[in-house]
Amino acid sequence: LKTILKESASDRTKNNTNGGDGDAAPRVVVRGWVHRLRQDGARLMFLELRDGSGYVQAVLSGTLCLTLDALELNREASVEVYGTLHEDARAKGGVELRADFWRVIGKSPADIEMLVTHESGPEVLLNQRHLVLRGTKTSAVLRMRSIITQSFRSELFSEGYTELFPPTLVQTQVEGGSTLFELDFFGEEGFLTQSSQLYLETGIAAVGDCFCILPSYRAEKSSTRRHLAEFHHLEAECPFIDFEDLLVRIESLVCGVIDRVLDNPEAKMLLSELNPELKRLKRPFKRMKYSEAIQYCREHEIFKDDATRTHFEFGDDIPEGPERKMTDMIGEPILLTHFPASLKSFYMKRCSGDVDGGGGGAGAGGGMLTESVDLLIPGVGEVVGGSMRMDDEEELLAAYAREGMDPKPYYWFTDQRRFGSVPHGGYGLGIERLCCFLLNQHHVRDVCLYPRYRGRIQP
Repeated sequence: LKTILKESASDRTKNNTNGGDGDAAPRVVVRGWVHRLRQDGARLMFLELRDGSGYVQAVLSGTLCLTLDALELNREASVEVYGTLHEDARAKGGVELRADFWRVIGKSPADIEMLVTHESGPEVLLNQRHLVLRGTKTSAVLRMRSIITQSFRSELFSEGYTELFPPTLVQTQVEGGSTLFELDFFGEEGFLTQSSQLYLETGIAAVGDCFCILPSYRAEKSSTRRHLAEFHHLEAECPFIDFEDLLVRIESLVCGVIDRVLDNPEAKMLLSELNPELKRLKRPFKRMKYSEAIQYCREHEIFKDDATRTHFEFGDDIPEGPERKMTDMIGEPILLTHFPASLKSFYMKRCSGDVDGGGGGAGAGGGMLTESVDLLIPGVGEVVGGSMRMDDEEELLAAYAREGMDPKPYYWFTDQRRFGSVPHGGYGLGIERLCCFLLNQHHVRDVCLYPRYRGRIQP
């Protein structure tokens, strides 16, 4: 908790509640909100104070409890408390603040106790999100998300990446037109970005390895526990790499960030409450091809349709539920690779050789499969999606035509293949999904300040 020394040594001696002299406890002031309060008779009050950095118990005694402010004090009032700190094993954090003066900065009404209760349902909690944020668990989640985001930046900077800041108002699609949020941009058609990938690709010729952490938007109808209409997207692009390099970079980033989080002193304290069982991930991650995943699902009775017990076939998309079930059964992170081109975005590089003959027939790699990867983590499912990118202009123009896309708005993206094209790849990571894994949270909404999804744009 943040404390500020207020008085000289002589003043501290004079005001010390222990009546000591040269070794008197320093007099401090704490400003914060009343997180909890308890009264023991008319002349003793215990206030648990919160200032955003931690908690401390303040003890008010004697005439300090006999004021009108004391009688009308409620949770979430903001206060200023002066006194001395003393060790006390019974107090939260092992110390308590013995007050000699206090005042109310901002009052809180008594109905605070009725707005959010232990019986409140999800809708009430989301409508009162501005108050829920003040709770012990939610505030800890927000602080941890900050540490996790900082760890991503530290890890990438240590590897020589440059952070870029692409626009989020665009005229191009990345993940298909069905999930675009359309808008009128001063009379021109515009969209909220689905991904910053295309713009990041243009940055590699200027700064080399680069990344961004920005919102992405998907107008998906999905209401699963891992989908949001607005989410924070860590994306990176890297020149002069091959597919194996890409897999190693994804693995190294995730493991490196988790190592940094577990080594952070503040994170250790917060994780002791949120997820004390969090461990470092073991390397290397399990590698599994898409065709092997299809076979695994068939062998372990993970069905495409549970009601009809329909098996997956090569070429089927594996939805979230079966994918997560497979990942949980395997019980370790999986780099799932070589998806069929029909399941992936237009810009992903096709495999040139016979990478996988198992489900797609002999020579399936020759244009049918992509150099693509999803990182699946138990309990969460897909956290990272990445691929090598098409680096040949003619191949990209053919992809536009195949998808029925007008290449004109993408001229700047196509030019990357005209002016010094190089092999390159990249990936996108959902910050909220990884936070769910690290913080043992069930729903991505629980790690957002104010989640946005279908049906929820308030508060």
